[in-house]
Amino acid sequence: MIKLNQLSVRRGTRLLFESANLTIHPKQKVGLTGANGTGKSSLFALFQDRLHADHGSVSIPDAWVIAHVAQETPAIDSPAIDYVLQGDAEYMHLQQQLLKAEEEHDGHLQSELHDKLAAIEGYTARSRAGRLMHGLGFNGEQEQLPVNSFSGGWRMRLNLAQALMCRSDLLLLDEPTNHLDLEAVYWLEDWLRNYQGTLVLISHDRDFLDRVVNQIVHIEQQRLKMYSGNYSAFELARSEHLAHQQAAHNKQQREIAHIRSFVTRFKAKATKAKQAQSRVKALERMELIAPAHVDSPFHFSFFPPTRVTAPLLSLDKVAVGYNEQPIISGVKLSLAPGDRIGLLGPNGAGKSTLIKLIAGELSALQGKRKEAKDIRIAYFAQHQLEQLMVDESPLQHLQRLDRQASEADLRNFIGGFGFHGDDALAPVGPFSGGEKARLVLALLVYQKPALLLLDEPTNHLDLEMRLALTLALQDFEGALVVVSHDRHLLRTVADELWLVSDGKAAVFDGDLDDYRQWLMTKDKPVKAELNATINNKKDDRRTAAVARKKLQPLRNSVKKAEQKMETVQSKLDKVEQKLADNGLYEDSAKDQLKALLVEQGDLKAELEKVEMDWFEASEALQEAEA
Repeated sequence: MIKLNQLSVRRGTRLLFESANLTIHPKQKVGLTGANGTGKSSLFALFQDRLHADHGSVSIPDAWVIAHVAQETPAIDSPAIDYVLQGDAEYMHLQQQLLKAEEEHDGHLQSELHDKLAAIEGYTARSRAGRLMHGLGFNGEQEQLPVNSFSGGWRMRLNLAQALMCRSDLLLLDEPTNHLDLEAVYWLEDWLRNYQGTLVLISHDRDFLDRVVNQIVHIEQQRLKMYSGNYSAFELARSEHLAHQQAAHNKQQREIAHIRSFVTRFKAKATKAKQAQSRVKALERMELIAPAHVDSPFHFSFFPPTRVTAPLLSLDKVAVGYNEQPIISGVKLSLAPGDRIGLLGPNGAGKSTLIKLIAGELSALQGKRKEAKDIRIAYFAQHQLEQLMVDESPLQHLQRLDRQASEADLRNFIGGFGFHGDDALAPVGPFSGGEKARLVLALLVYQKPALLLLDEPTNHLDLEMRLALTLALQDFEGALVVVSHDRHLLRTVADELWLVSDGKAAVFDGDLDDYRQWLMTKDKPVKAELNATINNKKDDRRTAAVARKKLQPLRNSVKKAEQKMETVQSKLDKVEQKLADNGLYEDSAKDQLKALLVEQGDLKAELEKVEMDWFEASEALQEAEA
């Protein structure tokens, strides 16, 4: 087992842990959580003996083999599969010994080494490495490509495959999903669930944590506290603890009221039954977890777009690709304010290419892309993190966008993204990936876009920032198109899913659970039960559409009453504003005062009647929806 006893650790002058105690038993799968800078990576360094305690001890069995993902990939020209095989150190050692024995013609030693290879299933090592690479998105041809031919993201996948190749007793994974697409994330989940050793995992993907871990270790206030269950169970347990703190509880209630208000509005306006139900359930669950995040440093919202029109952008039979070779074609899409689309599809199918086309960064090879006049399009992609001015501060980046704004207003805005005090004035160059991603998002939000395009926006973002982004996107008034392997984000912000696959892009007939099933069957004959499931979903949607049609007159009555209330209330406000004028109460203005008082009484009576009409219409609608 792993045992931490009265552990105290400092990095420089900063105290990370003080008298911390923790026991992790063999084969437990542990999720390690906590705010950035609390010491998660330092704990990994302690486990690997790269960092030593100032006080107390860390005990790990000497016989345990520890595997972790290398942060650097050597620029070598060896085939990728040979690089992955190096993860199995015992296999590589036996192979080297066998090669030496063959050179020395030592038949007896060769026989012993072959027996040892058989005992560790060494003869299946290459096929095991191939399966790992395939699961992480590599095809057969890529197995033989040299390591130095891969980009940074694919090299990190090679490092992950190498770590999984190790027959380890303890596996340490730090943000393993950052460079994966959704298909590879699904595969990695299943692999880790079947892993026989002890797993300690740092991840900001709540769905991934929920499916993989059975314990959470949370780092807070220089302490380590273990919670039983997955991440959702931890959130609820921590919520109960924080609810006892009065200040936190008050803040929590305000957050819950905001979420509940949104859920109510969403239920009334949803037009896509399946996605609506999924999203409402997710938002209702968020009411329970909100207290676990009352101390989040991130709070921001999108400004109303400077200009909106419908459609904001349309694609008509568009083909797009590179070097005159289309990757996807025949795309028809019209985006209006309020549209929220999540793009799904296997790696390399063209999701990012489609977003670049919508953003105007790629030109259509065929068809027509039409953009509404004077709208603002905000596009988030990972490459933009490297385009920040390294010598300038977050505040200076904002000042470039708005020369007229006061420094106090800009610092207040950027504070919602976690840049407080000196952090707002520090040069961007040394920032972490997460800090740069937050700054790029802040710059996009400040521009008041009508169309927001997000390509993997949660890479490098911690759980608190992901939650803040999710809440902000729920109130965004423009159109949204998002590519993400963060399923929680997709469930809570996307009303419609599109599938990009086999050179096409079209509405996906299902939810994320259906997409997972589609991934499992896409290379196999479609099973009859899957067809039956899809047909049932279509029937459900038709039934829901009929129900919505029946409810429409009631919704219209509610809306009409709301509009009438606003009109009467506006008139009443104007009358009461006039009555506040002291000049009305002089003798010369008696007639005018009398007329205004009569009008005030009539408007109050009318408002009372309209409110009753609205109440009865709302009650009728609720009964019909029940």
